[in-house]
Amino acid sequence: MQFKQLFIQAGAACLLAAMQFSSAQANPVASPVNLPGTAIIIGGALKYDNDAVWKRIVDAAGGPGARFAVFATAAANPERSAAQIVNALNAQGARAEAIPVAPRLQGAELQANLNDPALLAKVAAAQGVFFSGGAQELIVDTLQPGGEPTEMLKAIWSVFKRGGVVAGTSAGAAIMSTTMFRDAQDALQVMKGDLRRGKEIDRGLGFVGPNLFIDQHFLKRGRIGRMLPLMQAEGYKLGLGVEENSAALLRGDELEVLGAKGVLLVDLSQASSTPKPAGFNIRNAQLSFLDRGDRHNFTSGLTTPSAAKLAGHAIDPAAAGFKPFFSNQPFFLDILGDTTILNAMSHLLDSPHAELLGVAFNGSSKSMDAQADLGFEFRLHKGEGSRGWFSGAMGGEDYTVLRLRLDVLPVLIKRPFYTPIGQTQSGAR
Repeated sequence: MQFKQLFIQAGAACLLAAMQFSSAQANPVASPVNLPGTAIIIGGALKYDNDAVWKRIVDAAGGPGARFAVFATAAANPERSAAQIVNALNAQGARAEAIPVAPRLQGAELQANLNDPALLAKVAAAQGVFFSGGAQELIVDTLQPGGEPTEMLKAIWSVFKRGGVVAGTSAGAAIMSTTMFRDAQDALQVMKGDLRRGKEIDRGLGFVGPNLFIDQHFLKRGRIGRMLPLMQAEGYKLGLGVEENSAALLRGDELEVLGAKGVLLVDLSQASSTPKPAGFNIRNAQLSFLDRGDRHNFTSGLTTPSAAKLAGHAIDPAAAGFKPFFSNQPFFLDILGDTTILNAMSHLLDSPHAELLGVAFNGSSKSMDAQADLGFEFRLHKGEGSRGWFSGAMGGEDYTVLRLRLDVLPVLIKRPFYTPIGQTQSGAR
């Protein structure tokens, strides 16, 4: 029995090594991520009982006793937000303290606090910094007005550069890349061209470097629709969309996924587009979904699934004897819906089909949207290296999905696109 178990484990290890080698050779990363400190990027809606994330934040800064500077700069109620974060960190053994630098903090002298020597020294001496959620423009406008770093931002950077932790949730995640979404709630409108600097997009603080773009609330709010146009416009080859109540821990060139769900990794290194269609378009974007416990190396391109996935079911559509779970080929009418892109990716991987289609449109009238007839077709398809894993051990149907391709094309939505049975377009029966 012991020999059989060892044989199974050895076989799984060989399969994993083979899959990793294939992925690395087929998908080299042109611009690797290599951070001086640890960035912990939280997709928002982080629950205060999510110990898997809160404990790792404290552990990454040195464990119990680690000092944290908490910035509720983005919050609508900074005092309350800061207190909640301080309590959550201290519950894991940290020594966290709120730093009173927030435009909406009642009774605080913002400019004086930004330059206060005692506060600057306190931040610089910390092992970790935490940014709350809220409005990310308040963070950049406060700490980096006009693109120029304040002394407070320099103190935060000193923590990161000597190997400390910079963590942020929601708005605190958005500021991690060099370019961020400033205010772009409607992903479809971004696809239609609303991508103006100083309005929809702005400078971020850049903790993850110039080669990786970050977005948050990613699956819940269908933000693949806004990430792709920004990456294309700004020249990013790598994007990381972090789901709610989940986190991406980045250290050096390594990514580890924590929390309740996972992250979507977008690779445009082999993507192309054409100026001819009247709207955003892209071909051969590569999408991978990394679930909690999965790891990824940006230099080698290797993805290592969690132990639960390795103990589960490996999925390789190109393998002899592949037995897909799904047989149908659904059409997704709202590809930007809540978690729809992940559902489509998982379904396609574990099916016999080569592709799945979906569309993005809002159904508005011309009076509400000048481009109401403009929609977008999403075509997910398999390619070299498309594979993954499935596990039910964590209480759900959890997939890790590697290297599916995505094409997006503009389409015209004909009106009306449906009529009641027995009724003509003019309304007569």
